[in-house]
Amino acid sequence: MQTASTNIGERMGRSQELSDSKRGPVIGGHLGNKSIRDISWLLNISRSTVSGIITKWKQLGTTATQPPSDRPRHMTGRGQRMLKRTVCRSHQLSAESIAKDLQTWCGLQMSPTTVRRELHGMGFHGRAAASKPSITKCNAKRRMPWCKARHHWTLERYLPDCIVPSAMF
Repeated sequence: MQTASTNIGERMGRSQELSDSKRGPVIGGHLGNKSIRDISWLLNISRSTVSGIITKWKQLGTTATQPPSDRPRHMTGRGQRMLKRTVCRSHQLSAESIAKDLQTWCGLQMSPTTVRRELHGMGFHGRAAASKPSITKCNAKRRMPWCKARHHWTLERYLPDCIVPSAMF
């Protein structure tokens, strides 16, 4: 038996797949009418893991690891690094041109949609930049005296009460 002072960090590990030798006692405890909490405490496994093993055993009749149901990734780690390098060099490239470049350099045949999806997963998003007024030196010289002459303006003075209520200020 374990002591109650077991460190939580020791009990609650992550991303470790349980071996068959640990899954068997979980099912044995379940068949022996032990609660999930008792099985968890006895075997030093988290309750969610014990519950998952029991659920899988009830549904599939086995506790063996099943093959993944998803399709394997089209892009390898090397292709992702190449894609990221390409985008970092030039943010102006279209998905179509990036797909052609990857075909040329890596031999990866992929559609522009796949390129967009991969870029989105890496944190790159295609958004148009906000339009900014082009302020020339001449225009800046004209604007400065105008702004200085009106620095004392307030919203209450020049906007009607229905637009800007005085309670907001």
